[in-house]
Amino acid sequence: MLTGCFTESFQDVIDMSENGISPFGMRAICDFSQSGILNDLLPLDILLEILIFANKFCCERLKEACDRKLASLISSRQDAVDLMECALEENSPVLAASCLQFFLRDLPDCLQDEQVVRIFATANKRQRVIMAGNGCFSLYCLLSEVAMDSNPRSEAAASFLEKLVECAVSNKQKQLAFHLLGCVRLLRKEYDDAEHLFDAAVAAGHVYSVAGLARVSCLKGHKLSSYEKLSNVISSYAPLGWMYLERSLYCDGDRKWEDLDKASELDPTLLYPYMFRASFLMRKQSAEAAILEINRILGFKLALECLELRFCFYLALEDYRASLRDLQAILTLSPDHRMFDGRVACTQLRRLVKEHVETWTTADCWLQLYERWSAVDDIGSLSVIYQMLDEPDAAKGILYFRQSLLLLRLNCPRPAMRSLQLARQHAASEQDRLVYEGWILYDTGHCEEGLRQAEESISIQRSFEAFFLKAYALADSSPDPSCSATVISLLEDALRCPSDRLRKGQALNNLGSVYVDCEKLDLAADCYTSALKVQHTRAHQGLARVHFLKNNRKSAYEEMTKLIEKARNNASAYEKRSEYCDRELTKGDLEMVTRLDPLRVYPYRYRAAVLMDGHKEKEAIAELTRAIAFKADLHLLHLRAAFHEHIGMWLVLFGTAGLPSLLIPTTRRCLSSKTE
Repeated sequence: MLTGCFTESFQDVIDMSENGISPFGMRAICDFSQSGILNDLLPLDILLEILIFANKFCCERLKEACDRKLASLISSRQDAVDLMECALEENSPVLAASCLQFFLRDLPDCLQDEQVVRIFATANKRQRVIMAGNGCFSLYCLLSEVAMDSNPRSEAAASFLEKLVECAVSNKQKQLAFHLLGCVRLLRKEYDDAEHLFDAAVAAGHVYSVAGLARVSCLKGHKLSSYEKLSNVISSYAPLGWMYLERSLYCDGDRKWEDLDKASELDPTLLYPYMFRASFLMRKQSAEAAILEINRILGFKLALECLELRFCFYLALEDYRASLRDLQAILTLSPDHRMFDGRVACTQLRRLVKEHVETWTTADCWLQLYERWSAVDDIGSLSVIYQMLDEPDAAKGILYFRQSLLLLRLNCPRPAMRSLQLARQHAASEQDRLVYEGWILYDTGHCEEGLRQAEESISIQRSFEAFFLKAYALADSSPDPSCSATVISLLEDALRCPSDRLRKGQALNNLGSVYVDCEKLDLAADCYTSALKVQHTRAHQGLARVHFLKNNRKSAYEEMTKLIEKARNNASAYEKRSEYCDRELTKGDLEMVTRLDPLRVYPYRYRAAVLMDGHKEKEAIAELTRAIAFKADLHLLHLRAAFHEHIGMWLVLFGTAGLPSLLIPTTRRCLSSKTE
């Protein structure tokens, strides 16, 4: 009837087969027209019929209701695939958004499914808008990043980046899209396409893409041309570390060393210069100097490439215990990691190295963990925990949780979250599972929900970890100073519960901090002293603060000196000690901080402020600019803006608001260098 001129209404039997709707579906539509509600018991195939019908005949209310009903039925990846295809065909954004949400929650696993990849890789402009609305560029940024993390040479990565180029509208979006796709084409050895894309990125204003053009030129046999391209960039823009690093790849001898040294001077976070120098020293039989050089970068940046190189050094020196430590740290960061250009699995190397190392018992492992934890040797602690997890009867929930704490301390949030999820998966009891879930919620910004998980865990059984989590979350979520008494009570409850010295020391340290905030300095000192008795080395810092607040700067300085002597990673200790001494000693400590960890911003701010006080405005701004070049920290940017404002450089002040693209070399890892 609906496809004709209503002449069928005079017939005894009406043929509705042309409308694609069954009698059951038509009755459901009739019911909806009367009640405005779709029956909850309608099967999936009928809902799909109704959706197609509603879209065909512009029944917007019916379509929206059906859209939402279908969205609530997604329970598996296959459901999401099937319904996404229907949503794109029938222009159903609510259903498409629900399917997309399911896929995103299933990342990166869902990108191993060819059906899912096909949906994203073949979507046209209309379908992309149905899926993500105005967020198409962001969606394909995410998908391409996940695909590149898995395999940057994959067809999925290339397809997603092609869509990213199509989605790019603004100039900055085009810079990013062209550059990323150029990197993937380069890795796939599609050099002409890569060159074209890097050219397009440079034309859009992405200066770092010149590095890509130089790589392509070199691979085509034009090494001199590559050198000249980078030289032109250096002469045309304010010099940055990556420019000299890239140029060093196309020269030899003294010029190479000069460029590498300049690269480290301008950007001490670049890996390749350290790795090159360390490898050179190792070839010259200067093993100790080589290890010291690679340790410089590992002291503040836990990079897999550097751990790999140090592993090779120790292996060459037949220091198998140290080799095993680095291998186990690598496997903690990346369980499926393969070395030597992907030819050898780290797990296989570990089995071979273990044959040359004396096996530790569980008791030995705990003693080693205490020793390394107390020495603030985070990489060593990671290695010991990895070894303990290898035992068949290991308390995996607790160990994975400890692992996550160390990884957070080492600024490795993704591996830390993976460890926390594994802790939840291997929790020994329901109350432990709730605690680990609480930490996951807390670490992802859901503080109130984390607090509720802690309370539920306590209701099942009082435990150290549950009270500790509740105290931590409460202190963070409540701005009311009066909650300090509650936090103190919770930490005291935690300390009354069974736990090991590592966690007890941390609780005592935290309790001391709360007492300091409440100006109960004697109680704080008692807590820090108790923490030190169980070898919680970081308590020296809290005790130093107490001494300082009691106007005893000398004792505070001495306390921090003890921490510096004990801690393997002591950049933060030097930084803190600088607060307890005169200007000259402060200057020396902060210079040491910058050498040990150039990513710490306080030393740059302090030096800039001192220069500003001495009316050396240009030098002060230069000090901040030096750090901003490799770490665009908000505090540094605000301070530099204030300095510009102070000296009346309004034009420069406005220029600080948006960093030019050459300060942000996107996806540098796609053009990473290998040690020669």
